[in-house]
Amino acid sequence: MKYILAPSILAADFKELGRQMKQTEDNGARYLHFDVMDGMFVPSISFGMPVLKSIHGATSQVMDAHLMVKEPIRYIDDFKKAGADIVTIHLEACEDVRATIDKIRECGMKAGLSICPETPAKEVEQLLSKVDMLLVMSVHPGFGGQKFIPESLDKIQKIRKMTEEQKLDVDIQVDGGIYLSNVKEVLDAGANVIVAGSAVFNGNPAENTRAFMEILKAYE
Repeated sequence: MKYILAPSILAADFKELGRQMKQTEDNGARYLHFDVMDGMFVPSISFGMPVLKSIHGATSQVMDAHLMVKEPIRYIDDFKKAGADIVTIHLEACEDVRATIDKIRECGMKAGLSICPETPAKEVEQLLSKVDMLLVMSVHPGFGGQKFIPESLDKIQKIRKMTEEQKLDVDIQVDGGIYLSNVKEVLDAGANVIVAGSAVFNGNPAENTRAFMEILKAYE
């Protein structure tokens, strides 16, 4: 199993975005997490396809697009054109989640499925075989800087057990409130893709990325 750090540029300094992205890449972060918010599924509005397209050529990192938007099937083609490698959609935001996952795959991208803190793990059991990654939100989507919800650890464990029982090679990504102080708990629960925003971009992104990578490499 690969253990991957996915820095969330939502917490980056956009005056220094290119440089900070390069710092995370040079120090071992394989993914770059791209949080898209529409002001409808979540209260906040962030950024979309033009920003992704503009940064796509500035790094060789995997473009990991997390769509916190209502009916994301409307935008799958556009995110493919903008350079997304992985598109993760929310179970709670889709009228037809299977059709949305199929659309992502038809466009040649990896498919991720995310669930909010209120959604039980059992809701994704029959969908795990259709996705490459399952994203457990460990905070309420829409705002950065929230505290990690401890009950998320039990959810991660349940979903990892489901993947093992179904003999599936599915990544488990966790997003929200993850810092150097608690990342080991998340990894021990069964996650292997870690999203970190403030913990990477506040202070020195290069040093922070290295510190995370030292922990992740110990699990490989």
